[in-house]
Amino acid sequence: MVSCTDNKGKAPRFLHLRRTPCEGAVRGCVLDLGVAVAVNAFDRTFGADFVSELPTTPAVYLFRDAKDRVIYVGKAKNIRRRLSSYRNAGRKKVHRKMRKIVQAAASLEVRLVDSDADALVLENELIRTLRPKLNIDGKFDFLYPAIGVVVRPQHTLLCCTTDPDAYEAFEFRWYGCFRSRVRAVEMFESLTALLGLLGHLEKMSSLGPRPRRRGSQLRGFRQLDGALVSDLETYFSGADRSALGQLALALLDKPRARRDAAEVQGHLQILADFFETDLGPLRSALRAAGREGTFVSQSERDTLFIRQREQRTG
Repeated sequence: MVSCTDNKGKAPRFLHLRRTPCEGAVRGCVLDLGVAVAVNAFDRTFGADFVSELPTTPAVYLFRDAKDRVIYVGKAKNIRRRLSSYRNAGRKKVHRKMRKIVQAAASLEVRLVDSDADALVLENELIRTLRPKLNIDGKFDFLYPAIGVVVRPQHTLLCCTTDPDAYEAFEFRWYGCFRSRVRAVEMFESLTALLGLLGHLEKMSSLGPRPRRRGSQLRGFRQLDGALVSDLETYFSGADRSALGQLALALLDKPRARRDAAEVQGHLQILADFFETDLGPLRSALRAAGREGTFVSQSERDTLFIRQREQRTG
């Protein structure tokens, strides 16, 4: 069954095909004197003419299994060319994933969109909400962390978590979310190690009731210089990395920091790298979208960057 609906600006147009029997043989097989001659797996499931019937426009495609569960979502600038690559996937290692997807699929849905950017946005949204088992990128946005900072009279608190809502009572100002949990955690641990040389790390018991979230970190510091904390907030906003220079100067006055100079320098480099790979780009993406804040939710983060790329290339 093939159907096509055009509804520009409202819902995506789509083509939908399901495997159907072919008079005792599987659709896509060639019958010769009563003997079924097997063709490739794609044709066997979707039909030999399916790809040729497709347009050459941007689209998102969804492979489903026999229980109608979406197992893979992809996008293409040219849907005919893209699905041709699945149809013609060979035995090369580079084609292994394509072969795996086709072998596991029982039906294929194609949603036509107006632009490659629209395809990226729709692909990201479908992966985020459906979490197909054969997709990886974008599937785990719930693991995108944010960094929180709040200054109180008695101490400064910092938090790294994938669940900012759980810390609502602390009234953090949030920065993020960041796509790389590894980089965010590495930066957070480097920063707190350096701040531990400048101030006094609070005992967890002194921070009061707090949520317990796996993978989350909460740290409190007393006697940190207020100007330094303010500079760090500017650093987190992606506006300016000069706070790292001020942090380095402050550390020069600490004997332990001078003794462990190589380790301190390594931590500072991690902070500098995070500014370039995550903080600065996030600020640019927010401003490109006309947003003045420092935070984007996990569900919005990838779409924000896709739209920014669209503006740059458009």
